[in-house]
Amino acid sequence: MSIRYLDPRNDFAFKKIFGNHPNILKSFLNALLPLDEDNYIVDLEYLPTELVPVAPVLKNSIVDVRCIDSYGRQFLVEMEMFWTNNFTSRVVFNASKAYVKQIDKGVKYDQLKEVYALSILNDVFLPKKEEFYHHYSIVNRYDTNERIEGMEFIFIELPKFKPTTFSDKRLQILWLRFLTEIKDHTEDEEIFSELKEVEEISDALEVLRESSFSKLELDAYDRYWDAIRKEVTLHEGKMKEGFDRGLKQGIEEGFKEGVEKGIEKGIEKGIEKGIEKGIEQAIFNIIEKCYNQNLEPSLASTLSGKSIEEVEEIYSQLREKNS
Repeated sequence: MSIRYLDPRNDFAFKKIFGNHPNILKSFLNALLPLDEDNYIVDLEYLPTELVPVAPVLKNSIVDVRCIDSYGRQFLVEMEMFWTNNFTSRVVFNASKAYVKQIDKGVKYDQLKEVYALSILNDVFLPKKEEFYHHYSIVNRYDTNERIEGMEFIFIELPKFKPTTFSDKRLQILWLRFLTEIKDHTEDEEIFSELKEVEEISDALEVLRESSFSKLELDAYDRYWDAIRKEVTLHEGKMKEGFDRGLKQGIEEGFKEGVEKGIEKGIEKGIEKGIEKGIEQAIFNIIEKCYNQNLEPSLASTLSGKSIEEVEEIYSQLREKNS
């Protein structure tokens, strides 16, 4: 009988794995964070994930996993399915709050420890860049080797991840494969043999067994996917509504602009034509007066600015009209 493994990107499953098993979380963080080997996490202690009292303007102030290591460094971990415009602001807020809360324990400024914010996204927020791993820190703009210690931000775009090589950062690749390839799979899949070579990933797979979830936990797992589907539908609906509204507005503005330009052009053309017509009429009146006074065509030409040939043509028309 095949064993079904649930999707670790599901918020409930993610917290069940990394929020309850420090040995798994330690391996995960050491693989994904920009830590030197001599600064790897040795021990972890979980901290409350709620950084501030829940308020309408701060409703997303709860991270998925928050912990502290034996060096006093704090780690905030979030798994997000969608990118939103305010996501980075929320990440910076949470990291800043965690950094500042160290003072509550009577810590002096020079004893403040670093805060690492790890955000794993099942979405793309930098479509023009090929890199899936983004590390931000406080650096000098003109000399990036000069850094201010305090906060580190890591964003991982899962859709961009491609396991191309195992020679570099093998553990990181295996953990990212765990996140991207275990999607309601059965144990028959070949991917499990490689992932199970790492003890902590093998332990994480055991946590992901469908049989390790209670009925209430499976209900919570399914409710999360229902919420995601509703959010996708809402997002797509808003996008379509925005597109339709933009298209309608564009057509209306384009039509209005076209009409306005057409009227403007028409008025401009009309004025030009009117002036031209008025000038022609004034010239004709001059030539007609010259004709009525029996003046020579050469004099009418001088007075009107028309050539003698044109004046003679008008004289001829006037003779026919008066005959």
